[in-house]
Amino acid sequence: MEKCKILLIHGPNLNLLGIREPQIYGDIDFKTLNDIITKKAEEKGFEITILQSNWEGQIIDWIQDLGSKMDFIIINAGALTHYSYAIRDAISAIKKPTIEVHLSNIYAREDFRHKSVIAPVCIGQISGFGIYSYLLALDYISYICNS
Repeated sequence: MEKCKILLIHGPNLNLLGIREPQIYGDIDFKTLNDIITKKAEEKGFEITILQSNWEGQIIDWIQDLGSKMDFIIINAGALTHYSYAIRDAISAIKKPTIEVHLSNIYAREDFRHKSVIAPVCIGQISGFGIYSYLLALDYISYICNS
């Protein structure tokens, strides 16, 4: 059986985890988060590529170029979640199952964070569970890949 291939994209400011508003995003730093995700993905037999950019265009290029070669995409688009129709259109165009994740509960925060323009083209959204939001996405993918 071939390994399930996953592209994980972190959007703007996620590289500042552990520094930026730890009361909201937690105190685990970015490298540690990625190490935890990589370990869990490897335990599940996945091949995972993890990328981060503060640039919308770079994220779109990755979705188009790399995402089209993957079985699944996990994306935390950060603030771009709320207004990037370009990311939404890229996800829609490549037709790969995509899971939107957020560390914080976006619905318990400022009003502008309550709307996700990418959620309608994703298979699901997981928010509010801190780093476990990513791990829950991996659990779901494991369920699908091993069914």
